[in-house]
Amino acid sequence: MDTEGLSDPKAMRALAHPARLAILSRLRTEGSATATEVAESAGITPSAASYHLRMLAKYGFVEDAPPRGDGRERLWRSIGTALQVGVVPEDRPDVREAKNVLIRALRRDAHDEVERALSAVEQEPEEWRDATLFSRTTLRLDAAEMARLAGEIGKLLEPYVASIRSQEDAPEGARIAEAQINLFVRSSRPVPGLPTEDHDRAAPGPDGPR
Repeated sequence: MDTEGLSDPKAMRALAHPARLAILSRLRTEGSATATEVAESAGITPSAASYHLRMLAKYGFVEDAPPRGDGRERLWRSIGTALQVGVVPEDRPDVREAKNVLIRALRRDAHDEVERALSAVEQEPEEWRDATLFSRTTLRLDAAEMARLAGEIGKLLEPYVASIRSQEDAPEGARIAEAQINLFVRSSRPVPGLPTEDHDRAAPGPDGPR
């Protein structure tokens, strides 16, 4: 897999599947697992999980892990490289399309994660509620500053990345958390214009036109 950024359209399309993203997340956060174990996390059958694992392995996202116990079960593990998807002008049309498909799949998955967190935040202990942050900030900066900011954010997060920091290395009570960082230049919003003066009068009421 390209560690500098995904560029193989077949690999990106293979990854842009909800079950495969769930499987990869499970392996990255909790370590090696069998097809049956990841199937439970992804909400699919073990046979479907085996198929998805083979596809992920084909494109270099997962690999066989050292056996445990009697070694009769096949274990899988994530290949611990960061997923980086960037759109560049030199992208071929098929590469650009595949990148867009994967980026949207990742955004949907991230949105679902936020929705689950919002649904459960009131049940969290006070210290976790106080530490939770949902933030949106408008910035004013040039391209070099935004690139530097992205690097600084990456350095801040690196010591806490779950695929790098084991449960044994983390303090007691550590849990799996998620940071979602999006840095992008805003595009112009379409201007809808002002409604006409008779807009409200033209709207039909419950008994028809007024």
